[in-house]
Amino acid sequence: MTDRGRDALNAQADRLQLGPSSIRWTGNELIVEVNEIASLPLVSRVRGTITLTPEAISTVELPLTTDGAHVWRPFAPRARIKVALEAKGWQWSGHGYFDANFGTRALEEDFRFWTWGRYPKENGAICFYDALRRDGSSLEAAIRFDDKGNAEMVDAPPQTRFQNSRWQIRRETRADPGVMPRQVMPMLDAPFYSRAVVQTQIGSEVVTGVHEALDLDRFSSPLVKLMLATRVPRRSGWTRGVG
Repeated sequence: MTDRGRDALNAQADRLQLGPSSIRWTGNELIVEVNEIASLPLVSRVRGTITLTPEAISTVELPLTTDGAHVWRPFAPRARIKVALEAKGWQWSGHGYFDANFGTRALEEDFRFWTWGRYPKENGAICFYDALRRDGSSLEAAIRFDDKGNAEMVDAPPQTRFQNSRWQIRRETRADPGVMPRQVMPMLDAPFYSRAVVQTQIGSEVVTGVHEALDLDRFSSPLVKLMLATRVPRRSGWTRGVG
C-alpha cells in the first residue's frame, strides 16, 4: 500500500486509477490491476491481476453510527475470485466477496474497537458487525444474504472470545453456545489490526470465513502511526506509467 497525492488519482464511472494500479468494472467483473512495490523487510515488485466475479450484487447499506457518518456497503456478498500475480505460488481461485467502508470522519474519532466477520453459508452468507463507539454506545448487527444478494437482519448467536492475535489484539466473533471459534489461517497481523480465516458454528452449520479485529485506541497512538508510516510509504508525486 502506498499513500499518493491527488495527481495520482483518476476517477471515472467504471474505472479508478491510483498511481500505476487500477480497478475497473466491466459490467460483469471487477478487475484489479496491481503494480506496486512491497514494503520492508521484503522489498519486491507486486504485480498482476485480481478478477472478482459477483454471484450476487446487493444495494443495501449499514450505517455504523446514528448520524450516518460511517457506512458499510456490501457490494458483492458472494463472488468468485481469481488471483494471478507475477510470483511463484501466487495464482489461485476460489470464493470471495467485495465490500467497502465510507465515512466523513476519521474512524478513530467515533470508534474504539470493532470486530467484523463474513462467513459463506450453503445458500448465501452471513456477516457480523460488532463495534464499541467513542460515546459508549455499541453496534451489534447480523446480516444474512441469500444467493441473490437480498439482505435481512437476523438474530445473532452469542459473541464469543477466542485466541488473541500475535499482537495481543482481543478477538471475538459469533458462535453457537458451547462452540469455540478458531483461527484457521493468519492473513495480516499488525499492532492495531488482525485479519484471519476463522472457523465458527452458526445455527448448527460449521462455517469458515474472513474475520477482522480493529483496535482504534491503539491506532490513535503516535508510536503506532509512526510505525505505520514505515510500512505504507508516501509519494507526493507520480508520473503516469512510473511506479
